[in-house]
Amino acid sequence: MLHTRLVDLLGCRYPIIQTGMGWVSGAHLTAATSAAGGIGILAAVTMTPAQMRDAIGTVKDRTDAPFGINFRAGQPDLAERIAYATKEGVRLVSFAGAPTKDAIAQVHDAGGIVIPTVGARRHAEKMAEWGVDAVIAQGGEGGGHTGSVPTSLLLPQVVEAVGEQIPVIGAGGFHSGRGLVAALAYGADGIAMGTRFLLTAESRVPDAVKARYTAATVFDTVVTTSLDGAPQRVIRTELIAGLERSSLVTRLPKALRNALAFRKLTGTPLKELVQEGLAMRKQQELTWSQLAMAANAPMLIKVALVDGDPSIGVLPTGQVTGVIDALPTVAELVAQIVAEAESTLHRLAR
Repeated sequence: MLHTRLVDLLGCRYPIIQTGMGWVSGAHLTAATSAAGGIGILAAVTMTPAQMRDAIGTVKDRTDAPFGINFRAGQPDLAERIAYATKEGVRLVSFAGAPTKDAIAQVHDAGGIVIPTVGARRHAEKMAEWGVDAVIAQGGEGGGHTGSVPTSLLLPQVVEAVGEQIPVIGAGGFHSGRGLVAALAYGADGIAMGTRFLLTAESRVPDAVKARYTAATVFDTVVTTSLDGAPQRVIRTELIAGLERSSLVTRLPKALRNALAFRKLTGTPLKELVQEGLAMRKQQELTWSQLAMAANAPMLIKVALVDGDPSIGVLPTGQVTGVIDALPTVAELVAQIVAEAESTLHRLAR
């Protein structure tokens, strides 16, 4: 009953995707998701090349099921990373934003699949024109960088625009089997979830940090531009309140320090970091201060999700965190979603 075009495209059992969350979607979580019948996506953006290679090998050791990998369109070594991943049999390459035509062609030439995330109908139309294989349409309820259009309005718009050409996956607010059925009713071919998979037993996010997520209500998240100049949904904390109150003059020096620290952690040469920054500034029309803040955000997220100190870090989240209070295993979560979806479809059929 849940067999969709997405299942055929990706070779998985269920139309459920675990998104590539920076610092969260490592080999452990990715392998567990794919083994449970969904599709796990490695978050390679926050990995060095060596860590990425190790993570791909670990996932392959843990499961024979297909999985994906997530990149950033502007990564200086993107071509080398795509080449390695596809050579190792990783067919699905996802992007948080719009990949370049060259990146799409490289993945396709290697026999792979490209799925970007979009936040507007016009972006989906552009990506379909460029030949991507599917799109994830993330509504405003989603975590991290997000738009202002809710999933209930964005998803049917994107389906109407490109759904006959390529599969559309809904994201933003999904956490249950009923939500999966709702996405299918809108015309989507599946769902993608980040926060729901972050809050599982296999997620390596520290338990104390997970407790902050499960304690949050639907009113405890905020969309802020104080991190990097772009709207980003996070849990409301004193740090976020302080950033929003502070001036750019006080935020900028720390942003620059964190940008250099992120460069060191991911093994990006300074020259390539500068080149990527210049490209980002041109493509996204960022000011120099916005560019510095954009490089700052990953380190603030790492402090919370890896180091376990949300008092000085940032907790990106979907609004759905306000309705999650349990930490099942990934296998239990996928089984619950599938069972609830099938029972919901039976109920509607009656």
